[in-house]
Amino acid sequence: MGFLFTALCVAILVWAEFAEQRAIKIASKTAASSGFIAVALALGLPFRGPAQQAIFVGLIFGMAGDLFLLSRQKRYFLLGLGSFLLNHVAFVVGFVLLGVDASLTAAAALPLGLLAVAVWRWLSPHVGSLRAPVLAYIGIISAMVASAVGAVPTVGSTLLIAAILFFTSDLCVARDRFISPGPINRLFGLPLYYGGQLLFAWGVHAL
Repeated sequence: MGFLFTALCVAILVWAEFAEQRAIKIASKTAASSGFIAVALALGLPFRGPAQQAIFVGLIFGMAGDLFLLSRQKRYFLLGLGSFLLNHVAFVVGFVLLGVDASLTAAAALPLGLLAVAVWRWLSPHVGSLRAPVLAYIGIISAMVASAVGAVPTVGSTLLIAAILFFTSDLCVARDRFISPGPINRLFGLPLYYGGQLLFAWGVHAL
């Protein structure tokens, strides 16, 4: 039920973005983020091992970031950015606790590093005074995906898919914030993001 509830809330949220219904947007985004927390609780993440608990903490930070980003004010954007940075750190901790193949992580680091450079070159002319936090964020999300690659031999591909969905959704957020604002960014970014969060909870619960 939690999966269906979250999916329904995301559908309403996407509609609210295009219809410019702010009250519905706030309510549906809060409900959708509560939905992936409810799924994580139903799957027992806080009551399992340290890795599952780390992923759950990451999801909590993700929900906090979602709520901060309801505002387009700079201070709330920075709070949201900080929350998601901690979200990614918690996910990296979870992957390490599950078991990460260092050679695979290192192999993934090179292409991800090149991708990070490309993303930074795309964003840097537009970020203004946010250069340092945006650059730090690009670094930590790239590290999160690299660690997800390294965890594949231990946990399979579900968490890697979740990490890729999250990374891609963040590109949509960056485009919306810095390059070309508009609901089309959320049309793609929101389902990618919430799908990724649900997969993080599902992918780690039985390990």
